[in-house]
Amino acid sequence: MDLKGRKVLVFGAGRSGIGSTKLLLDAGAEPVLYDGNEKLDVSELRKSFPEEKEFRIVTGPLPEDLIREVSLLILSPGVPTDLQEVVRIREMGVPIWGEVELAYQLSQGELLAITGTNGKTTTVTLLGEIMKNALGEDRVFVVGNIGSPYTGAAFKTREDSVSVAEISSFQLESIHRFHPHVSAITNITPDHLNRHHSMEEYIRVKERIAENQTLEDVLILNYEDGILRDFGERVKDRVRVLWFSSERPLPSGMYLEDGVLKIRKESGEIVQVIHTDELALLGKHNYENVSAAVLAALSAGVSLPVIQETLRSFKSVEHRIEYVDEVDGVAYYNDSKGTNPDAAIKAVQAMRRPTVLIGGGYDKDSAYDAWIESFDGKVKALVLIGATREKIASCARAHGFENLFLCDSFEEAFEKSVSLAEKGDAVLLSPACASWGMFRNYEERGKVFKDLVMALPGRKDGKAGISF
Repeated sequence: MDLKGRKVLVFGAGRSGIGSTKLLLDAGAEPVLYDGNEKLDVSELRKSFPEEKEFRIVTGPLPEDLIREVSLLILSPGVPTDLQEVVRIREMGVPIWGEVELAYQLSQGELLAITGTNGKTTTVTLLGEIMKNALGEDRVFVVGNIGSPYTGAAFKTREDSVSVAEISSFQLESIHRFHPHVSAITNITPDHLNRHHSMEEYIRVKERIAENQTLEDVLILNYEDGILRDFGERVKDRVRVLWFSSERPLPSGMYLEDGVLKIRKESGEIVQVIHTDELALLGKHNYENVSAAVLAALSAGVSLPVIQETLRSFKSVEHRIEYVDEVDGVAYYNDSKGTNPDAAIKAVQAMRRPTVLIGGGYDKDSAYDAWIESFDGKVKALVLIGATREKIASCARAHGFENLFLCDSFEEAFEKSVSLAEKGDAVLLSPACASWGMFRNYEERGKVFKDLVMALPGRKDGKAGISF
């Protein structure tokens, strides 16, 4: 795609918008970076770009004449597609791409893309490690919602490169030609309904990852997810579908049986991939993530021995059921990436000790009934923070859970949890909510939690060893 000389409006001046603007400058386009926050420090924003790069930054109300000047809009994922200004631009006939679409059209090589409500970060990180071990660090780019903008890698890719991308529902809203050779959807459960407004729309957007795939491509799906099972049946005539399961042997695909992850080929031959005892990743949900990554790597041509070697050495992802330390007989776990109830359920299920649970945060219009029900006698106390604390507390009481504590700050919640935990217990941060309103992102929330653990009186130097 030749964008040289084209005036392009980049909507949103966050990390994604900055990355898109830089890529457009490198492509010879004439970007205009726009943000509706008129209080934005433009001089500070300029520091994110090389001094020699000249382009326009606009803040506050969007000028009508600017819309008429541009031939393309690049939409940052954080900007809703139904925002009034975006709708006006669309009605004026200006094409709208997301930053993922921009990066895809300006990159080279093969694309492996992962989405899903939960598990996509672990799957992408593991798949990235497998691909690096197979091809070398210089040929593999791990990008997308995982924290490294796809736009930052686009011009670094070559014909022999492989990009492994974590793709969110926000990013899938504005794709056009986006076409992975291998895609995977780990699962679909309610999330981001404040953005997508209905579960039906959220599902539709997630399924768009396979929109441009053909029978020459591979779509990997979770057989235990009813939504995805229906989706696979609908698209199996236009894209090759591979299944994985953590519950049952499959006629064809990858599955868990007697503690062993196995693959049954279409010929009927069964290949043993790895015993779960050899993995550092714990829990059924992680065995599903491993299965998705293995199938993606095999589909990309990686040999099984390379995959197995990587699986044995791979550690858990930061902020996802991450063991922090044990202090005075209490184990502390950071699951700050548990930003929705389904993810938080997985963390509770992984605990093997009586657990003091820290939850709450930004309200994404989620329902918390299934999360409360998953406590099943394992959670001894629930410490709540953020905008959702009253909503969650009400839900918990409705389900007969009464040992609740509502706190005004994260630090207060941590101190309360420490006071409630006894030797042999665990303190688990798994909020079931986004971090916005209290923290910039879940990474900051997780880091604060870990810093508080490390500052506890009586903590010894060094790790005490993982103990579930």
